[in-house]
Amino acid sequence: MSCGEPHETDCSEILDHLYEFLDKEMPDSDCVKFEHHFEECSPCLEKYGLEQAVKKLVKRCCGQDDVPGDLRAKVMGRLDLIRSGQSVPEHDVTAAPSASQES
Repeated sequence: MSCGEPHETDCSEILDHLYEFLDKEMPDSDCVKFEHHFEECSPCLEKYGLEQAVKKLVKRCCGQDDVPGDLRAKVMGRLDLIRSGQSVPEHDVTAAPSASQES
């Protein structure tokens, strides 16, 4: 997505790191670049607003559920693979077979 206008920070870079910005997982200097970009790019601002709303909704609906440690570790491992550009298997070979696979 791009608004077609030139920016100091390209729209693709903003969208690639949007969740890092939302989760406050980036240096303040990068946050300033994002805020400046949102001031001048309404499509990216709209995407930011949408993702922020989804994040709040998930937190409100699911924020109190306890997540098993092994599930959290698997999800974080998958995210690390995705972020590093490695391929992610379609199914988890370590998962127990489902009832339909056992027959």
